[in-house]
Amino acid sequence: MSSTTSPTLSHRQIVTILAGLMMAMFLAALDQTIVSTAMRTIADDLGGFSIQAWATTAFLITSTIATPLYGKLSDIYGRKPFILFAIGIFIVGSALCGVADSIYQLAAFRAVQGIGAGGLFSLVFAIIGDIVPPRERAKYQGYFLAVFGTSSVLGPVLGGFFAGSDSLLGITGWRWIFYINVPIALAAFLVVLRVLHIPHHRTDHRIDWPGALALVVTLVPLLTVAEQGREWGWGSGRSVTCYAIGAVGLVLFLVAEYFYKEEALLPLRLFRGRTFSVASTSSFILGMAMFGGLLTLPLYLQIVKGATPTEAGLMLLPLVLGIMTGSIVSGQVIARTGRYRIFPVVGSLLMIVALFLFSRIGADTPLWRTMLVMALMGLGLGGNMQPVITAAQNAANPREIGVATSTVTFFRSMGGTLGAAVFLSVLFSLMPDKIRAAFTAAATTPEFQSAARADPGVVEQIRSTATSGNASSFNNTSFLERLPAALAHPFKVGFSDSMSVVFLVAAFIMVVGFVVILFLPELPLRSMSAAQQRAAEEAPAAAASAPSPNGAAAAAAVIARDDDGPAPVPAAAGIAPGGAHESDEVASGNGHQPSHAAGAHEAEGEGTPSETKPRHAR
Repeated sequence: MSSTTSPTLSHRQIVTILAGLMMAMFLAALDQTIVSTAMRTIADDLGGFSIQAWATTAFLITSTIATPLYGKLSDIYGRKPFILFAIGIFIVGSALCGVADSIYQLAAFRAVQGIGAGGLFSLVFAIIGDIVPPRERAKYQGYFLAVFGTSSVLGPVLGGFFAGSDSLLGITGWRWIFYINVPIALAAFLVVLRVLHIPHHRTDHRIDWPGALALVVTLVPLLTVAEQGREWGWGSGRSVTCYAIGAVGLVLFLVAEYFYKEEALLPLRLFRGRTFSVASTSSFILGMAMFGGLLTLPLYLQIVKGATPTEAGLMLLPLVLGIMTGSIVSGQVIARTGRYRIFPVVGSLLMIVALFLFSRIGADTPLWRTMLVMALMGLGLGGNMQPVITAAQNAANPREIGVATSTVTFFRSMGGTLGAAVFLSVLFSLMPDKIRAAFTAAATTPEFQSAARADPGVVEQIRSTATSGNASSFNNTSFLERLPAALAHPFKVGFSDSMSVVFLVAAFIMVVGFVVILFLPELPLRSMSAAQQRAAEEAPAAAASAPSPNGAAAAAAVIARDDDGPAPVPAAAGIAPGGAHESDEVASGNGHQPSHAAGAHEAEGEGTPSETKPRHAR
């Protein structure tokens, strides 16, 4: 297919491509939950319980760093080779993890896996931006949130099953957690190889290697301290060293991006556009609140409600159903009306309410009430995440869909990492005092006194475990089920009280996110996909090299359109002139199409690379 051929795909073709992409997305999402459930068993088997966190940290570092790199390089060289590379690396990393003989080997192989996972997350949504117009995009992206939600439930179930099996087909049970990825990834690789054909016209660019190296210097120490800081101490020498190195790396990264300008890994120009800057900031805040809650809820279900990791995964089903419902409903409405701003606004408000209600949950709260709040939080997440990505892609130059998508994903990931570190630190720092207070209050009750007299040694053991402040103390809470309810209850009350503070802090953070999302403009959604727009931009050049009766009309169309907007098409095609690149100040909040399009991209601050400027301006 030539680069100037209009890349219009039928619904059937889109669904076929999505099938391969959904398998790839399922792998990356499943890997995050299935491994965490079984990590204690894996660490015990490999003899590295005290350093098990490095297996998670290594994956997190490489996947986060790889995300913006995939976005930029795929904009230059095309999506297909990089999505295939990402799947291939993920297969190799999974197979290597399955044969790891030590926790250090596992950490190294998980780093390889992370390189692939970083591409799977960002490129999947960038490819959707290539093949599906923004107005229809949210409808298809809802399928991927459904995949993400399904993996959230299946992960703990499968992880618990494999970790609990001594051997399957002569192989240690937990190793199947990684081996199961291989056939699914191979199927995804073959489907993508066969059906993904997106026209791409390569342009000559310098690659921002200094920026990429500076990004590594920035993120590696900061992500490391985010994962290890609670154990090291946030003010320890190692933590302070990581802060200093990260700060130096950030300065070097900003300098590199400034000098590389349009060819930068992350062009700073993008942040002059209100849509992009709001989308990135709100995604960072949403990631903090979301991951803070999602990490705390399973602990509550296991410690307070006595659920196993597998049961806790199933108990999160209302959250998953809420995410799916919110995503599907928002996608359908956006496709019909072209209005997207209302969904992240309402979604953020639902998140605030849900987090506040979670802060009111205690040890004796019925499970069904907790599940109702989970469903409410899921609706907020489902209405928030994909419409924000759609807004960022819609406002971006069609040649920068990869950068726009990967950057929003990158900020959400960074917010999630910071949120997990901060909220878990708050949780475990509050627990000693909260549990001690709960035991003091319970000690005056006849039930507690009677149980304590029956086995006085158990009370001291519980106090010692509860006040250690060590997260590993709560990896196995089965001892609580063997205790009399009167002795176990103060422990559960102390944990619930600590968790309430965490959710209250998350609610206040989400209030900031709500204020930020109010500034999100409502730009008219394009009716052409990014690939169609790129083809429309390249068509005049082809017409100029091969004159035809329609050549003059094509040239006139180029002169009439704005720098980044799609070329005007006949009204019968159902595509409004001017596309989505209208001034934020004009379009914000009302969604009405302004009467002019020229220079609108610049009004928003999202400038156009020189290679995509109108031919008449050269």
